[in-house]
Amino acid sequence: MKLYFAPDACSLAPHIVLRELALPFTLIRVNNRSKRCADGEDFYRINPKGYVAALQLDDGNVITEGSAIVQYLADLRPERRLAPPPTAFERVRLQEWLNFITSEIHAGAAPLFNDALPDGAKALLRDKLRRRLSYLAQALAPQTYLLGTHFSVADAYLFTVLRWMARFEISLSEWPPLQHYVARIAERASVCAALEAEAASEEVK
Repeated sequence: MKLYFAPDACSLAPHIVLRELALPFTLIRVNNRSKRCADGEDFYRINPKGYVAALQLDDGNVITEGSAIVQYLADLRPERRLAPPPTAFERVRLQEWLNFITSEIHAGAAPLFNDALPDGAKALLRDKLRRRLSYLAQALAPQTYLLGTHFSVADAYLFTVLRWMARFEISLSEWPPLQHYVARIAERASVCAALEAEAASEEVK
């Protein structure tokens, strides 16, 4: 398998999951602006949408959208328990969290990467994010992970987007449960390895 990624992007989530599952894969860096890949490929030929993550399977099929990728990967090694079985009710809970992270945290934060966004719009987006973060802190206060006691693909995704908050001048110290949650996940071997590999990757022009 090949994972197409960009540093500090949402592609970190499937990267973490691949390492949690100890699956063999090749990491290919993408320049988000030029859409060129480290191997010289035009990224639009891999994913016509033009954004990471994209997972190319050994048979040539390509999966896009982080939530789809991480669930596909988790189901390859169900014994690792990164996702409940597809027919279990808890799988619905996992999908609830993945959808919430996608629509309320990821999509809510993405416009803040645009430095040209007016200050008033940034303030409104930050206020909405703070409300969503308060909800997350309340949900995580009594438990270790989003689904309870087991780390799941949803935690890999939430960790990834929560790392962006400091860039947007939102300090997780306002929500101790979130601060502790991020610190705990940051200590996982898979996370350390993924971050180290991405930091060491060569820049693509």
